[in-house]
Amino acid sequence: MAKIFRPSSREAKILSKIESSKEYARKKAISAIQDLIEPLSNAIAMKLVENKLVETDNKNSLEEQINNCLDKLSHADDFDVDYQMAPFRHLVPHPHTVSLYLTAFVIEQLINHRDIIDIFGSDEDIYNCINFQITKFLPS
Repeated sequence: MAKIFRPSSREAKILSKIESSKEYARKKAISAIQDLIEPLSNAIAMKLVENKLVETDNKNSLEEQINNCLDKLSHADDFDVDYQMAPFRHLVPHPHTVSLYLTAFVIEQLINHRDIIDIFGSDEDIYNCINFQITKFLPS
């Protein structure tokens, strides 16, 4: 017979606080993007090219596309963010929202851009490259 789980009011409060803190951290990271779009998009584009994860004819165009993606993220509602990240939600155990959103953008949309020749590496490689740059600029 299955055990019935009935959280006490104390457990429910703790779970609620955990969820609230996660949501607060997510909103804080997304709102902090607006001030850092230029240096962040430059750093990410440079590292993707340096690490040979993205092959492109025009690095400035790659930077511009990442810039547009970050701007779109800073104005997106929760549903749009969750929808973009859904296929990659289980890529890493505790993903950074901004890193996961950008990873999904690179893998699903950037590959179809006219200045992008090809995208190499696994999904995890791309996420780790992007996340390394994101954590330099944004809180986790």
